[in-house]
Amino acid sequence: MIDQFVERARVLSEALPYIQKFNNKTVVVKYGGNAMKSEELKRTVLSDIILLNLVGIKVVVVHGGGPEISAMLDSLGKKSEFVNGMRYTDEETMSVVQMVLCGKINKDLVNMINGLGGRAVGLCGLDGGMITAERLVEDGVDYGLVGEIKSIDASPVITALDNGYIPVISTVGGGTGSEVYNINADIAAAKLAIALSAEKMVLLTDVRGLLRDKNDESTLIPLVELSDVPKLTLDGVISGGMIPKVDCCVEAVRRGVDRAHILDGRIPHSILIEMLSDEGVGTMFI
Repeated sequence: MIDQFVERARVLSEALPYIQKFNNKTVVVKYGGNAMKSEELKRTVLSDIILLNLVGIKVVVVHGGGPEISAMLDSLGKKSEFVNGMRYTDEETMSVVQMVLCGKINKDLVNMINGLGGRAVGLCGLDGGMITAERLVEDGVDYGLVGEIKSIDASPVITALDNGYIPVISTVGGGTGSEVYNINADIAAAKLAIALSAEKMVLLTDVRGLLRDKNDESTLIPLVELSDVPKLTLDGVISGGMIPKVDCCVEAVRRGVDRAHILDGRIPHSILIEMLSDEGVGTMFI
């Protein structure tokens, strides 16, 4: 029993310098994937976020919701369509995206954080004109009402943080008129982290991080400098769905965010292990 107490004390002692370092600093966490599907993991992730908030770290949660959107479209008899990995978003799909992201998922997360003893407030990119976007068209490809972020006004988030709240943000953006756009959550997290001059950006995903061999988790690359990225891409280490995530990390660090992380949200307490211990569990970009 004494050994257990000693181990707990050691863990707390190891966390102290990190708590001091990140006190009053901002961390943006993009939350999605399997960590949102499992109720047990969801409670663990949100409890960790509350803990960070209670020790003086300003945490902003940016969430996705792709599986839930697909499930709702299925229930309505509408097939999900993807173009180059992005959801094709017509007007009917956009209505579902807005309803599911800004409504059910956002408020469920807020309610769970509050129920676990935290203080959360739900926001979406439309609130206060936080995310302004325009229709994304790349190489003549039309993705429907998928938006490309043009500007971020972080004022609503800063107001929430300054009042001790954990802002929980759904990534729907507005156009210059009455248009509403579906925004990629990873990109929104990176842009928001830059706008907030965040100390860290954390992308919770469904893989250990960047792997030299995508089929072997023991080949995790724990640290990547921005100058390493072109060669890793050329060698095929950065490929497929990892490309846009790495791009978000690179943009965030290049534009002032001190560190960016890709973490496995399936590992319990991965955020705490990465931020408050000497051991990392994912890939850090510097």
